[in-house]
Amino acid sequence: MEAITIPSLITTDMEKVPSLVGTSVGSPSNESTGLLTPDASPLFRPSHAKDTFASRLAKILDQSKPRKPQLVRTQTDDLADTFNDSARPQPRQIKRICVIGAGYVGGPTAAVLALYNPDVRIEVLDRDQRRIDRWQSGHLPIHEPGLNNIVRATRDATLRTGQDFQDAEEARRQPNLFFTTNSQDSISNADMVLLAVNTPTKMDGVGAGRATNMRALDGSVNDVALYAKPGTILVEKSTVPCGTAQRIRKTLDSLRPGEEFEILSNPEFLAEGTAVKNLMNPDRVIIGSADTPSGHLAAASLASLYAAWIPTSQIITINAWSSELCKLVANAMLAQRITSINSVSAICEATGANVDEVAKSIGLDKRIGPQFLKAGLGFGGSCFRKDIASLTYLAESLGLDEVAEYWDQVNTYNELQRKRFARKVLKRYEGDLSGKKVALLGFAFKKDTGDARESPAVDVIKTLYDEQPAEIAIFDPYCNEEDILREIEPFMTADNSMVKIYADPYQACSGANAILVVNENDQFKVTAPRRGGSVSGQITPLEKSFEDGSIGSVSDTEMLSPVSPPVSQTKPEKDYLAGFDIKLVTSPPCLTDCPDCKTKARGPVSTDPVEWARIVYNMKEPKWVFDGRGILDAPQLEALGDVKVDAIGKARPEDNMWCY
Repeated sequence: MEAITIPSLITTDMEKVPSLVGTSVGSPSNESTGLLTPDASPLFRPSHAKDTFASRLAKILDQSKPRKPQLVRTQTDDLADTFNDSARPQPRQIKRICVIGAGYVGGPTAAVLALYNPDVRIEVLDRDQRRIDRWQSGHLPIHEPGLNNIVRATRDATLRTGQDFQDAEEARRQPNLFFTTNSQDSISNADMVLLAVNTPTKMDGVGAGRATNMRALDGSVNDVALYAKPGTILVEKSTVPCGTAQRIRKTLDSLRPGEEFEILSNPEFLAEGTAVKNLMNPDRVIIGSADTPSGHLAAASLASLYAAWIPTSQIITINAWSSELCKLVANAMLAQRITSINSVSAICEATGANVDEVAKSIGLDKRIGPQFLKAGLGFGGSCFRKDIASLTYLAESLGLDEVAEYWDQVNTYNELQRKRFARKVLKRYEGDLSGKKVALLGFAFKKDTGDARESPAVDVIKTLYDEQPAEIAIFDPYCNEEDILREIEPFMTADNSMVKIYADPYQACSGANAILVVNENDQFKVTAPRRGGSVSGQITPLEKSFEDGSIGSVSDTEMLSPVSPPVSQTKPEKDYLAGFDIKLVTSPPCLTDCPDCKTKARGPVSTDPVEWARIVYNMKEPKWVFDGRGILDAPQLEALGDVKVDAIGKARPEDNMWCY
């Protein structure tokens, strides 16, 4: 694919962008954003509504398409000649990109950019040698549906991007995705640097619990200032507070005075578990820039990379302040909806209303819509809580205390929902878990990901751990043991034998009194067959054994195996390489201490739908299943045997419900 060259509409010469007012870069080790009361800057004012950069960009890209030759010269031809005047400023042609940060944003973003821009060399830079080694191995450090094949295609494989090649060997595409820890080489050769480093919440000092810790981003900018060539374009991919573009500008002007650099804001809107899908088919791509000729040219350079597969109508250009704020606001609004429906779930449990029915009813209102109205344990992961905290701190810094208090309540209730769910478990056992086994199905904060950071399961486990049950068993098909232990170790005692992690859901649930469904993985959703009939309508040998009593008791360690293995109902992973003529080579070997290989060494990790009949049979009295995600068919489960289901937002008939 040929790189798109975008002629410029700018009629003035390039001007040096003056320094912007920003926050201090000489902050302590746990570096904060500091107070954010910005001065108005003409460099970040939006373009005129009637002549937006988005509309100009669309026209430019349209002009770059091949045209049929015309026999008669028209006024349009004269305009095109002026338009293509090589003396006018042109967007930089991007041939090499450095992505700083090999995490959940940097890795997938680099892979998809590399797939659609085969002539661009993309290097992912990270200081963590182990993480880089894993990106170069057979098991990637993160799990995302479809990501493995895209990485292999751009990192290892021979790939063809068209049809009817006369010479297949010549048509093969060379790998263009690389992973490195060499800052100097990667940054110094880059035309564009994407900043995709971690920006967690600051945990101590001024703004602790709310402000953003900018240490990693500031360190990356310092590296750019040290090694980058003049004219390099810096792109914010990390979620950052308002004013970060100014902060970066001040750093560069201080360390590289008089040299040209442009800073763009290009926030990611990726949901873990669907990151590749979000990158392939985004709702929008936001590019924020300074409202200057050089800022527009830099934005056009980045837009041309996305235009390789995304319609230009979906590439939105705005000022950098708006771009930085829109990511925080988007996540805050989504989290607000989740918290709102979760607060309603508590009312439903107390009154006998069904939260699913309430959500469906209000979701039919076109003004509200059905998205993010599923009650559960609340939001987790590294984004929603952090971004709401950052928005809260921004409001506080601007003296908007009432606004800060409003958004802070979203996070407060989210934590309360997790504790409320754990207390429901204690209530069913009259506050005594001694001698009982509790099993958790799922640990990651959501389905189809192995990300354990800030998972709702952590707060649930902590509450149960304090009650000293006999065992807390954990099964998750995508989380490795190393990540799970890292999250729960802060509150565990030296003797952590109470918590056990399993690679098989049946072993995790065998002998359990309580089973908690804490994420919505598809394999947990499959409804259990009723006695006397399976999903297919046939009585299986396992079900018949329940009826005639031929199955005897089993010990805590024995497992009841079905006569025939279940047919997998897991949806096949979407082939995101469809349309590419591709030949995947053998995947590289794994590290000697690969955590995924360690997990599999204990036994194959099951991703097939669980057989609830088998699980319920092997439970111990009193048997309770606690549905924290509202994904189970309670009547069918309870028809399997002496088991009761307690689901979020749904009261049981025997519960004392409030009434007038």
